[in-house]
Amino acid sequence: SLGSMNNSQISTVTQFVLLGFPGPWKIQIIFFSMILLVYIFTLTGNMAIICAVRWDHRLHTPMYVLLANFSFLEIWYVTCTVPNMLVNFFSKTKTISFSGCFTQFHFFFSLGTTECFFLCVMAYDRYLAICHPLHYPSIMTGQLCGILVSLCWLIGFLGHSISIFFIFQLPFCGPNIIDHFLCDVDPLMALSSAPTHIIGHVFHSVSSLFINLTMVYILGSYTLVLRTVLQVPSSAGWQKAISTCGSHLVSLGSMNNSQISTVTQFVLLGFPGPWKIQIIFFSMILLVYIFTLTGNMAIICAVRWDHRLHTPMYVLLA
Repeated sequence: SLGSMNNSQISTVTQFVLLGFPGPWKIQIIFFSMILLVYIFTLTGNMAIICAVRWDHRLHTPMYVLLANFSFLEIWYVTCTVPNMLVNFFSKTKTISFSGCFTQFHFFFSLGTTECFFLCVMAYDRYLAICHPLHYPSIMTGQLCGILVSLCWLIGFLGHSISIFFIFQLPFCGPNIIDHFLCDVDPLMALSSAPTHIIGHVFHSVSSLFINLTMVYILGSYTLVLRTVLQVPSSAGWQKAISTCGSHLVSLGSMNNSQISTVTQFVLLGFPGPWKIQIIFFSMILLVYIFTLTGNMAIICAVRWDHRLHTPMYVLLA
């Protein structure tokens, strides 16, 4: 849909059309049902984690505080795209307002960048716990954890703000149809009536910088963790090294009176808590797992069987 034309007969786009997932009505219903169920259980599972960390004082440690913030981020990450996607399944126009499109675009990339930084902080937390166990309580304090969490949110939302602002200022005077289920950067810039090469290059450069730096940092952190564990000379030392993960791992081995014990298995403590909370976690994770498998298998089958979906975007999605 196009806005009213001015005297020079140049129209301005006030809405965009998100085509979403093309296909017959039955496939649309299957997609809607699967995405809705996965969305509901994703929200419920992450809210359960947040409530467990909030209410159980034994979980008021940096690792679980970071996990709760990560769950909070995941709730908003899926909420910025999925509700509008679900509405479009039954909408005849499939439109999204100009401001709504750029709001979705901004939150989608900002929350994605924030997630990368949260993964870095969580890797740093595990690095300190394993490689510097004696200094861990004095370094990873509640104050430092709060500062790191705040920096993740701040940098995540400021990292793309300049490039998103310039994309928002681009003129959109022609077609308004986006062959996607969300407002992504490349489909948006393709609809602009002005050259976008420089802006697109800057945006992708910033995104690549964030992704590559965080990936290198995470891999580097876990490489140091692995090296530290492998350098432990004895099984007793292995027990001490791995037990510094706190609620992550506790090493156990069979012992006798005359021989050095050897670790043959590990115990994953998982989410500590009373039996009722364990049942809730089990039910939520099982349901999310089942619907995640079913939903992804449905997408793969739809792309495989419908020749209209044999395009690069849907092949990558599959």
